[in-house]
Amino acid sequence: MQENFSLIIHGGAGSWEHLKREGYGSEIMDSVRRILEGGRHILATGGTALDAVEYCAAELEDDPLYNAGRGSVLNEHGEVEMDAAIMDGATLNAGSIAGVTTIKNPIKLARQVLERSEHVMLIGKGAQEFAKLCGMQQMPDDYFLVEHRVRQWREAQKLGGMMLDHEDAPPNKLGTVGAVAWDSAGNLAAATSTGGIVNKRWGRVGDSPIIGAGVLADNETCAVSATGYGEQFQRTVLCKMISNFVYFQGKDAAGAATAGIEYLVKKVNGLGGVIVVDHQGNCGVDHSTSGLIYGLIEQAGPSVCKFTK
Repeated sequence: MQENFSLIIHGGAGSWEHLKREGYGSEIMDSVRRILEGGRHILATGGTALDAVEYCAAELEDDPLYNAGRGSVLNEHGEVEMDAAIMDGATLNAGSIAGVTTIKNPIKLARQVLERSEHVMLIGKGAQEFAKLCGMQQMPDDYFLVEHRVRQWREAQKLGGMMLDHEDAPPNKLGTVGAVAWDSAGNLAAATSTGGIVNKRWGRVGDSPIIGAGVLADNETCAVSATGYGEQFQRTVLCKMISNFVYFQGKDAAGAATAGIEYLVKKVNGLGGVIVVDHQGNCGVDHSTSGLIYGLIEQAGPSVCKFTK
């Protein structure tokens, strides 16, 4: 058994009071706890940080409570378009995919891009073709059409606009998912996966598959996964900014997470949250949304699952 490791996962931002009223509170906490313990087993038995974040993100994708994989929100045509990215802090190798439609686990395809492609990002039809070459599991369209997402999409269409799957967008489910880890060898990794924004148009791509915006891992600094308004994270290159707070100012994970969210709010009045684990295994979480649900294991300690307000 490995003696030291850290892991954080997040299920996005949302209104906890609404979630409790709808009866999802205990279900979400159980989901986070189960997935976190699965990640613990990987790290405790010698698995890599990259293995752990891929596993956790894929499990979150499989749970229809979250805006990723099976629970993804629908675009203007009532279809799913998913984005994901994964990064290895030891090598700075990264894999990213955007606009895929039938891939059961986008994060697993992103890892295939990291390991089997000479590129960092593949999109749309090209990513789908690459998935076939890799033998990735694909699902029919109706696998992704979860009832609460269809209701949410219809509401957005009535309102005539796009909605973030955070805050008070009905029915107030959680959003983008992510994981960051530090393994016993001192290596960091990060993963982020999303279905994007409800009723999104024109081939929109947010921050989740953008290295440095929605995901980052560097063994010299930290691993970061973000959730929120993607355009704001892109314009501030927020995950890279958080890494810079560690590199240039010597902040730990908690300090860098707080500094990053303060920067996001100051520069663009940004709405979102981040999870961070630094190169010494310290954990940090912060957000400017009304809440963020996450689970963490710091320095191989006890599991902590909570919704911060």
